[in-house]
Amino acid sequence: MEKLIVGIADLVIVHNPAVLITIGLGSCVGISLRDPVARVGALAHIVLPSIKEAKNKDNPFKFADSGVEMAIQKMLEKGCLRSRIESKIAGGASMFSFGDNMNIGEKNVEAVTRKLTEMKIPILASDTGGNYGRTIEYHVETGLLVVKSAFRGVKEL
Repeated sequence: MEKLIVGIADLVIVHNPAVLITIGLGSCVGISLRDPVARVGALAHIVLPSIKEAKNKDNPFKFADSGVEMAIQKMLEKGCLRSRIESKIAGGASMFSFGDNMNIGEKNVEAVTRKLTEMKIPILASDTGGNYGRTIEYHVETGLLVVKSAFRGVKEL
């Protein structure tokens, strides 16, 4: 089975079977998306909550708002129906303590959740928050999201 690495601020969309992997999610959020009927899946690695507040807008996949919108649009272009697309999310940890107003991980999770809800994409499962990093493997064919952490072991969502 094909295994593809999804980089930071990147999106990969595939026709299954495939496993999409993103490594080192700290405050970043990994968003898995799939249309089980069209057999198309995607994994996005989101870094920041909003492109609107960004100085550098070169990469829309870096941001929760623009990244989710573009991911859904690209899936629709591949024959997916919005009503069938489902998601799972992981990451959004608080890796460093700068005080309450700087918890970028929490803000990322809120922004991703808000955008998916706005676009009527159900979140079937999530593993977010905490203070530890994660690596995720998304099995597009089955929808299984495997979350690995050095400190918390392996979770299957």
